[in-house]
Amino acid sequence: MPTLSRNAERPSVGLGVIIQRGEEILLGLRKGWQEGHYSIPGGLLEAGETFEQGAIREVREETGLELIDPRVIALTNNLETFERTGKHHISVILYANQFRGEPTVLEPDKCAGWGWYDPRRLPQPHFEASRRAVACLLRGSFYERD
Repeated sequence: MPTLSRNAERPSVGLGVIIQRGEEILLGLRKGWQEGHYSIPGGLLEAGETFEQGAIREVREETGLELIDPRVIALTNNLETFERTGKHHISVILYANQFRGEPTVLEPDKCAGWGWYDPRRLPQPHFEASRRAVACLLRGSFYERD
């Protein structure tokens, strides 16, 4: 694990959004950071936003979907990424099964495509925060301990 110092960055707050349609969830194939990994949509919380506002904004920016009533369901502490990169993200996971529209790639520099997948058989490789989020959903837990 990287050595912590007074100059180390503080953890950032990420948002991950599990969008379910029937028995499947929406996943994108990442480009750029963690390229080639699958992930639920999400991003970073902006100052002054509620978790729900941030989730609605991020999903709209990335997919064009309009979420209806997303709910916080879990937290993840993504230490595997910290151990590899020195970047520490705490992710607030939201869930929505009501939305308007069809997923579209609106940030082609960040996502190669969206698709619907069985959460019990996640495509690999899979982004750590997304994998932890789906594990919480499937187990009905709020937090996944290592």
